[in-house]
Amino acid sequence: MKKIFLIIITYILSFNQLNALIEIDITRGNLDPLPIAVSPLHIDIKSEKYKDIKIEELGSNISSIIEKNFKGTGLFNPLKKEAFVQKPDIAHLKPRFEDWRLIKAQALVTGKILVKNEKLKVEFRLWDLTAAKEMTALAFTTTPSNWRRVAHIISDKIYERLTGEEGYFDTRIIYVAESGPKDQRVKKLAIMDQDGSNTKYLTLGNELVLTPRFNPTNQMVTYLSYFRNMPRVYLLDIETGTQEVVGNFPGMTFAPRFSPDGKKIIMSFAEDGNSDIYTMDLENRIVERITNHSSIDTSPSFSPDGKYIAFNSDRSGLQQIYVMRSDGSDVRRVTFGKGIYGTPVWSPRGDLIAFTKVRKGRFYIGVMRTDGSGERLLTENYYQEAPSWSPNGRVLVFYRETKAGSKGEGFSATLWSIDITGYNERKLSTKTDASDPSWSSLLSK
Repeated sequence: MKKIFLIIITYILSFNQLNALIEIDITRGNLDPLPIAVSPLHIDIKSEKYKDIKIEELGSNISSIIEKNFKGTGLFNPLKKEAFVQKPDIAHLKPRFEDWRLIKAQALVTGKILVKNEKLKVEFRLWDLTAAKEMTALAFTTTPSNWRRVAHIISDKIYERLTGEEGYFDTRIIYVAESGPKDQRVKKLAIMDQDGSNTKYLTLGNELVLTPRFNPTNQMVTYLSYFRNMPRVYLLDIETGTQEVVGNFPGMTFAPRFSPDGKKIIMSFAEDGNSDIYTMDLENRIVERITNHSSIDTSPSFSPDGKYIAFNSDRSGLQQIYVMRSDGSDVRRVTFGKGIYGTPVWSPRGDLIAFTKVRKGRFYIGVMRTDGSGERLLTENYYQEAPSWSPNGRVLVFYRETKAGSKGEGFSATLWSIDITGYNERKLSTKTDASDPSWSSLLSK
């Protein structure tokens, strides 16, 4: 697998953060999306040809990806380019603010592209049309083939400037690609950009793979695979393709997750019908038992500071979510609602826990505070589970199974995302059926 080139920030033109008047209410989903104009980035006349990439199309391609990213958040309303009255090159130098305000735009993105000596330089500016001033301007230099990542990084910078949160566009999602009938599914590890582009398959489908999970600190993945009916935990470096077996764990019931610093994995082992939670130090491979209870303890997830672990257990009779200290002490039940709770995942912000809930034959994806209060069910369906957080804690990705055919004889599995406000639920595009998603950290960090 080819290593992705890092984008280099070459200079900062300006950053007039304190004087801007634009405000976005990011607590209300897509109720009042901000009208934003994304002008095509114009091509510098000094640009050179580069292999098979059509330089003249890069400007519109980059702006289209930025528009798609913004629209997908539910927070922005990209305006149609047919309404633009100013040419891209002139607008980039200095917009006629009154012309853009006539089409109800409140923010404007402009840019310029230069290809020289086999390097792509992309410059963009963000304008506050209400205050009639420049808000942010940056330039990036990379290889021309990396133009799609440039679009995602620009989207992140603008998103952060307008919302006060980090973006999540320059990220990837790893998942299990599925094909074939339900009783003979072929499952491969697959990875794609968060917008569904650049899909790559990481395994051949010869062995069953389950629940891939990203390391929070890098592009390393851990997953569970069955080799000759024996469960194995693997580590896979996405950048280099290097793979290693962490260990063989007979009876392990749930796939491992990384600790926040990426130095440990946490998982559950099942022995004699009972399952407890363990950690493994990846450097010395020392395994430590965290819970020791007659009940079934599974699905552990660290808090982002590493001090606590959320997990589900049936020690109260029905499966509920518990929180304990990372050494296994101070175990507290935090869910008391009607139904069965599972797959708790701690938000990167540390303020919420996402979960799956089953009640009366229906599956819900929800969030709650870390003490169990403030439970909110975001989406309901026939079958859905495995929520995973975007790196900024704003969006959840999960998978959903649906019946097909007039008698429900068919079957499909698809990836979906939803904002934590409960708005902006949308289906993610994948080349095959898909399950068990995990969201990476920002690639540009």
